[in-house]
Amino acid sequence: MKLILTSIVAIIFIALGSFAGVMLKTPSTAAAAGAEKSEADGDYADKKDDKKKDDKGGDKKDAKKDDKYSKSGGSGSTEYYKFSREFVVPVMRNDQVKSLVILHINLEAGSSTVDDLFSEEPKLRDNIMTTLIGLSNDGRTLEEPTQIDNYEMIRSMVLMNLKDSVSNDIKNVLIVDMAKQDLM
Repeated sequence: MKLILTSIVAIIFIALGSFAGVMLKTPSTAAAAGAEKSEADGDYADKKDDKKKDDKGGDKKDAKKDDKYSKSGGSGSTEYYKFSREFVVPVMRNDQVKSLVILHINLEAGSSTVDDLFSEEPKLRDNIMTTLIGLSNDGRTLEEPTQIDNYEMIRSMVLMNLKDSVSNDIKNVLIVDMAKQDLM
């Protein structure tokens, strides 16, 4: 009975922590939505047009600024796809959750592919989670995710499985942020 009660309390705290993480992340999303609303209302568009009228070279500067974050390739530029939320992977031992690993993952892909990735996000998330769950059960990879060999194993396995199941031009998997929390 004591073990069941402890497990239930742990699950409740994990759920509350996840909820708090979503709520803390929401203001930046709300600010972006507010900017999009202002842009749709025309406020932002009017200011942008005024800036272009004042600065004759504004279009060229804006184009250079956008290119700063993308690599030019032979057939097209490379862009990065950011998932809408992080990946939370439980590490199980003896039928109990021993720890949680949280990963923020971005995908490097061709510019024409990034637009298609948004519509395929559920399929991509499922593929990545399946890969990460498999790695969590291997006994060592997610136990020590900050070791270089394990870190590279995570990246290469996710990339390999994505290339096998998704026909898009995904070039690389970038682990932007990683955290591990031991529960026991």
